[in-house]
Amino acid sequence: MDIRELRYFAAVYRERNLTAAARTCFVSQPSISTAITNLEAELGTTLFIRHKKGVAPTASAEQFHALARRIIDEADAARSLFRKPSTKITLTLGLMRTLDVTRTIALLKPLTARSDIALRLVGSEERADARIVSKSMLGDDEHFVPLWSERYVAALPPSHPLTLKEKLRAADLADAAMIDRCHCEQSAFFGRTSARRPSAAIAQSEDWAMALVAAGVGIAIVPEGVAKGYPDVAVREIDVRVKREVGFAYRASMPLADALKDFVGKLRKQRRKPERTGQRRVGKRRD
Repeated sequence: MDIRELRYFAAVYRERNLTAAARTCFVSQPSISTAITNLEAELGTTLFIRHKKGVAPTASAEQFHALARRIIDEADAARSLFRKPSTKITLTLGLMRTLDVTRTIALLKPLTARSDIALRLVGSEERADARIVSKSMLGDDEHFVPLWSERYVAALPPSHPLTLKEKLRAADLADAAMIDRCHCEQSAFFGRTSARRPSAAIAQSEDWAMALVAAGVGIAIVPEGVAKGYPDVAVREIDVRVKREVGFAYRASMPLADALKDFVGKLRKQRRKPERTGQRRVGKRRD
């Protein structure tokens, strides 16, 4: 058992998907699968069960995760303890406000882990070395490296009558109390495809929007990744077929810092790796 295998295990536990875990770790999918297989053999237990949408942690994985996370954190702390102070390069990264927390943390860790970088985060509209934004927000002079694509879903109070339906149509939402989000990059699209109606509330942030949903104030249309982070709300598909593609954007007219060049290179390399399929067991499956 080595620290790399523990990091891969933690990524799979967090993402619930081998492909997504490989992407966040900047490695190939077989590397993730091999690490899980090795851990399962060494521990003598099954850590993940395969299902249609990814993997689910077993009771053994739930128990092991706290220990693995502590070992990883202590190893990182020990590594930092004896590092000599070095001159840091300040990198400013613009983030759109509708990014989900889990993906953002996984994306930023390779940068925050570097001792030669001082990372500064600003809004997506502020001056920055690069941005993480939806493709719809891309400027004319920006290159774009795709990171992930996700659909929009409806987040509902758990007791709302519409939770009885598996999929919601626009007509279902016509008379519903809706929570609008100030910083939704797709707000113009939804405004064109639905009738004008007063909002039950206008949320200044994703956290506030989801809190209002959980409190029963109304329904919010949010990116799927955002909805997954709030277990106290119900999530349903909607028949509005729109997705957003989130990626790393940087200006073509300005040279990238070496640290960002390396970061972009890893992103592009990961995107080129083909997805594979295999047997059912997680250690052998290329999910």
